[in-house]
Amino acid sequence: MSENIKLNVFAHQHSKLLNERAYSSVELVEATLHNLKDHDLNAYITVTNSLALKQAELADERIKSGTAGPLTGIPIAVKDLLSTVGNITTAGSKILEDYRPLFDCTVVERLQDAGAVIIAKTNLDEFAMGSSNEHSAFGPVKNPWNHQKVPGGSSGGSAVAVANRDVPISLGTDTGGSIRQPAAFCGVTGLKPTYGRVSRYGVIAFGSSLEQVGPFGRDATDIANVMQIIAGVDVRDSTTAKISVPDYQEDFGKGLAGLRVGVPAQFFQDGLDKDVRLAVENVIELFEHEGAIIDRSLQLPTSPASLPVYYIIAPSEASANLARYDGVKYGFSFLEGGSVDEEMSLTRSMGFGQEVKRRIMLGTYALSSGYYDAYYLKAQKVRTLIRQEFAKAFETHDLLLTPTTPTVAFGLGEKIDDPYNMYLNDLYTLPVNISGNPAISMPCGFSDELPIGLQLIAKPFDEKTLLRATYAYQSLTDWHMKKPHD
Repeated sequence: MSENIKLNVFAHQHSKLLNERAYSSVELVEATLHNLKDHDLNAYITVTNSLALKQAELADERIKSGTAGPLTGIPIAVKDLLSTVGNITTAGSKILEDYRPLFDCTVVERLQDAGAVIIAKTNLDEFAMGSSNEHSAFGPVKNPWNHQKVPGGSSGGSAVAVANRDVPISLGTDTGGSIRQPAAFCGVTGLKPTYGRVSRYGVIAFGSSLEQVGPFGRDATDIANVMQIIAGVDVRDSTTAKISVPDYQEDFGKGLAGLRVGVPAQFFQDGLDKDVRLAVENVIELFEHEGAIIDRSLQLPTSPASLPVYYIIAPSEASANLARYDGVKYGFSFLEGGSVDEEMSLTRSMGFGQEVKRRIMLGTYALSSGYYDAYYLKAQKVRTLIRQEFAKAFETHDLLLTPTTPTVAFGLGEKIDDPYNMYLNDLYTLPVNISGNPAISMPCGFSDELPIGLQLIAKPFDEKTLLRATYAYQSLTDWHMKKPHD
């Protein structure tokens, strides 16, 4: 039976078939595990075979008892930045290659409580630092649309898992675009929630004031079902907001009519690929045809400063968060130094990759005596201006509509030696992390047989409107239905 199960369906379709007893969760998981062996995209660091089969058995019992939810029995892959009890959690780094957490992070715990099946830990840029998924200690991930292209980062493995139809849903984290950018490059849907909407407890930290956990899926319904479970306050994470979680599918039938949509000029300037521009312009025309109120006069003049602001604040937070990795308490340890300081230095030199070292050095410099006011403090002031601009824009708009990335996926190795050029790929996603707003990326076209991403941004804690618009757009188009090798 498991060999005949179609994996190219949405999670909500699997849920319906599971409840109709067309197949069991165990059979679905067995088919999924078999499929994971059939390609070499390097999307996974660990496949949790035994855990997945045990969870599938429990899911089948829940389905039989009539207490199943939308994700009960559904295989889900999670970024290897999310702590999973007893299973290796590496953060894509050699320094944590044997680390087994003693607890589950909140989002994994909530998914498991809902009956979901954790089937694999996905590959990522080391400590989530990267825009291409080439900075992993376990090798680069390949784009399923073209194996010579990058999948985007840092959550590239999670995006590939969904794009390649290995699993219908995965989890990633987004610190500067690390869900939305790989979603765009791989042709799937990825949501970066509002800062504080989803718990970060148990997520290995990179930039604590910027990052959020969010889902990858193929349509708005699957994304909404995941958010319904993982969103909400967590007493173990003081940054989560005490704001009620709405029914994310409540407005799915309302369409696009009446939505006030701003098109910020700063996201359509030089550097935007002509095919990407054309695809997004086509989306704008469709929105307008369906009754959305389009405003092309919107200005966000400080938003381009998000790039330098991010690369001061994020490395500064990284330099503090990664100071704990000394080879003593846990992780990789190089024990050939003549003193504790020498051993610690060797451990970090051998355990951290080049991009992580680069960002630690940037952050340490920005926070050092004599430079704090000139760099870090000034970056925080500009961050406040960016937040204020976004807040003002949402006084008169429901959504902002932009490209997700300036170009489609670039070649493996093409930008690896040019960090600044690599960082420019996050130009359109970074402002959202700086401001704390929610945003979603979905496919809206192709260029050279590679997917193009559309980004929608909403006011804080208004993921409901994002998903309404996503559902409406995907009801009118079929870009989200296309898969590699069609």
